[in-house]
Amino acid sequence: MYKLIALDMDGTLLGHDKQISARNKAAIAAARQQGVTVVLASGRPLEGMTRYLDELAMTGADDYVICYNGTLVQRAADRSVIRSQALRGLDASRVAQLARQLGVNVHAFSRTLGLITPALNHYTEHESRLNDLPITLLDFAELDPEDEILKVMLIDPPELLTPAIAQLPASLYEDYTVVQSAPFFLEIMNRHSHKGAGVSALAEHLGIERRQVICMGDAGNDSHMIEYAGLGIAMGNATDELKALAGHITASNDEDGVAVAIERFVLGA
Repeated sequence: MYKLIALDMDGTLLGHDKQISARNKAAIAAARQQGVTVVLASGRPLEGMTRYLDELAMTGADDYVICYNGTLVQRAADRSVIRSQALRGLDASRVAQLARQLGVNVHAFSRTLGLITPALNHYTEHESRLNDLPITLLDFAELDPEDEILKVMLIDPPELLTPAIAQLPASLYEDYTVVQSAPFFLEIMNRHSHKGAGVSALAEHLGIERRQVICMGDAGNDSHMIEYAGLGIAMGNATDELKALAGHITASNDEDGVAVAIERFVLGA
């Protein structure tokens, strides 16, 4: 019945050690052998997903990847773009100005400049290490207003970020897609971009019906694809809000939850 499986990475496919378990690998391989398309759908840039795609042998002409929370959908082999809905430099400047007013840090991913931030901080350094990307220090007010920005993030410890989120103006939520991917990350994207839109675009590209799609995730940035999916699956370690949206709750990311779900709903194990 199911022809497309979209998997979040951090907190879903990956364990706390940022590795893919042997059981998860085996279940994904078995599903693919049955003709099911499996795609990684992450907030990460492609650079932070490449080694996992290599590890899963998902780099062929018929393999795809959903990056930046659905902003980019690409063919894995040649990086050709299936879908792109980005922000502009003008948007990044607006968010950075708001971040200054709220007293929190900000960084963004530019199509041309890579990982950019006006001030070096722990979370941007973490992002740099996680995705193997250099950091460019840049005042966002200096960005070309039309520069292609893939996403902007407010980044700080929860004790700083949570009260800042509470003060965000309603207009931000009207003009952009705003999702929280971790207690220390708030992600702002084009209002037409989210994982649900990315998975939907890929399903349409492949001629796959919505009811034939499984999506799995654990956090707020997975909510749109969990709602979109024919079967939305929340991890055992998912937020309560995501569990409430899901049609099924599997085991946690450290208990091979991805494999448990694939074995049940795709492999019939």
